[in-house]
Amino acid sequence: MIKVGIIGAAGYTAGELLRILVNHPWATVVFAQSESHAGEPVWTAHPDLVGETSLTFTGEADVNTADVIFLCMGHGKSRGYVESLPQEFSGKIIDLSNDYRLRETADGFVYGLPEAFRQEIKAADRIANPGCFATSIQLALLPAARANLLGEVHVTGITGSTGAGQKPSQTTHFSWRANNLSVYKAFTHQHLGEINETLSRLSNVYKGQMNFVPVRGAFPRGIMASVYFDCKLSEEEAQKLYKEYYEDEPFVHVIDGDPDLKMVVNTNKCVLGVRKHGDKLHIVSVIDNLVKGAAGQAVENMNLIFGLPENTGLNLKPIGF
Repeated sequence: MIKVGIIGAAGYTAGELLRILVNHPWATVVFAQSESHAGEPVWTAHPDLVGETSLTFTGEADVNTADVIFLCMGHGKSRGYVESLPQEFSGKIIDLSNDYRLRETADGFVYGLPEAFRQEIKAADRIANPGCFATSIQLALLPAARANLLGEVHVTGITGSTGAGQKPSQTTHFSWRANNLSVYKAFTHQHLGEINETLSRLSNVYKGQMNFVPVRGAFPRGIMASVYFDCKLSEEEAQKLYKEYYEDEPFVHVIDGDPDLKMVVNTNKCVLGVRKHGDKLHIVSVIDNLVKGAAGQAVENMNLIFGLPENTGLNLKPIGF
């Protein structure tokens, strides 16, 4: 059994990790650390886990009892924690913040997008888990990048409120978010750096021409990215390219139709629809921001590191209605 520890275990992403790991056949959670909930049963922060686990939050974590630790503390906090780890710690680290995603700040962490860097992940001890928008957009573009088809790319993405984390704010408050839409961080979103690095690694011609407009959605979870760019391929040729690229991928599915969020919410799937409109190739990509965009992909990376089948513990039921 893989002994797992979670640092910052009271938030949305950590809750998803716990839901997956309590039913993972080859993993056992040895600690769930949270300073704010220390001494409380885990189900008090994640009520749906009542009866699923007897774990209690711990304020201090003995990291040496874990084979792998997941860092769920939020952006800007992981680096300090990693630097404070005891020298004798020999476990793996999977970080779900943005602290190590870029090459210039990676410090030995491997970027954890399996569909692009699976072999590197298998050999890694430290993984920087991709961002949620970054995952959805990159999966929409990997085949085109590999085929050197990308020039200027346009993206509109809409995300659920859980993407902003558990701490309440004006733009996550129910009364403001319900029946409402708003643009934020247009052309400046923090995930652009990791997206452009991946596409540039795969493509000889891509120059980072990404126009990304993120939108806050009036729903709790899920991401839909609408991506398009100039392309000379026919629709049939483009669909063939995408289906062949992903034919052996356990979680990415290219369909003949239009994806919707209910296909993927509560799963580790990404569903892609590929259509041609005049000179534009249009790809719609849908994921669950908390699963394939965070906790599910982190477990996927754990499985790869420890030599397990990639989908172990991740055959999750979508929420159809």
